[in-house]
Amino acid sequence: MKHNSEDIDSRLPLAGLKVLDFGHTVMAPTCGLILADLGAEVVRIERVEGDPTRSLTGFGSGFFGYLNRNKQSVAIDLKNPLSRPVLARAFEWADVVIENFGPDVMDRLGYGYAEANRINSRIIYCSLKGFLPGPYQARPALDEVVQMMGGLAYMTGPVGQPIRAGASIVDMTGGMFGVIGIMAALRAREATGQGSRVTSALYETTAFLVGQHMAMAQFGDTPVVPMPARTQAWCLYDLCPCADGQMFIGITSDAQWNRFCVAFGLQELLDDPRLATNSSRTKERPWLIPRLNEKFATLSMAAVEALCKKAEIPFGPVRTPLDLLEDEHLRANGSLLEVKVGDRRASLPAMPFRIDDHLPSVRLQPQGVGAQTAEYLNTWGLSDAESQHLFDCGAVAGPQ
Repeated sequence: MKHNSEDIDSRLPLAGLKVLDFGHTVMAPTCGLILADLGAEVVRIERVEGDPTRSLTGFGSGFFGYLNRNKQSVAIDLKNPLSRPVLARAFEWADVVIENFGPDVMDRLGYGYAEANRINSRIIYCSLKGFLPGPYQARPALDEVVQMMGGLAYMTGPVGQPIRAGASIVDMTGGMFGVIGIMAALRAREATGQGSRVTSALYETTAFLVGQHMAMAQFGDTPVVPMPARTQAWCLYDLCPCADGQMFIGITSDAQWNRFCVAFGLQELLDDPRLATNSSRTKERPWLIPRLNEKFATLSMAAVEALCKKAEIPFGPVRTPLDLLEDEHLRANGSLLEVKVGDRRASLPAMPFRIDDHLPSVRLQPQGVGAQTAEYLNTWGLSDAESQHLFDCGAVAGPQ
């Protein structure tokens, strides 16, 4: 079976784009996943013994299976001098390189941007780092580290209790910004014929995410306090206690308030002059919210959901991630994809967008270590004898 770009579904927008993905853990694999799902031919370059995320347990046990669908696997020992001609051929072949090694690691290995550009002046080289150039650039970083130092954990947790967000949000968002940079660089290459270096970083991504709070304080003179202690902008924008669970309800306009009161049988609140506008209702929150919670507490989750639908107001029950496996909406619109790793299967989220209603798919399941090494050595122009020598010397590896 061949895996050249001609074989990829031509309906996908990035069909024909050739990508070398040196990524590990979350940030760069996310970048590569987006490109792969959009049709790019993404080749993971991993260690001969396999990417360490294949065997992570606990919090990291899902990284590999989630982030590596629709990618090929070529296993190469980057530290083995015999692998250098292989990578040179790979750089000649590629349109895009993605890497998220520590500071200067790719340069020390001899595969940094300068060398890639020397081999292929059209290459787009995307480095995903902890920090953009500056005083911190040599420091290693992690998602949780930058959430703490970038103010995101401060905003997420209660006062005095900074808490990381409940997902690898900075790693994944930083990978998304890498994709945005790659697409812009590819567009520029159409005009200039020249490649370029794209750099996205965790710390600056965190700063971008908390920029709304920075703007709030400077444009609105509003104190920056953690979200659980924030001054509310709307009369009801809260987690509400129902008889058998919790429901978040948000009312952000006068029309929504009017429909809410009618649906929930709260005519006395609708008629109360103190509650005529959102601004006045917000001032009355100290007594209004307990009054509303009394009402919610008498109703089941199903009853509150039905009334919120009737009122046409935003609402959502508190769920766990596993509850999404049975979500009728995600199931109905194809937003859950079936992925297989070894003898385990999982339903996992697809890309959260559509292009001309095109439904995403798993064209290739996450591959075993070096599953396509031999094929790509051939694609990159090595003879059978040269390839066999590399296998024999351990410079490359195939399926194990």
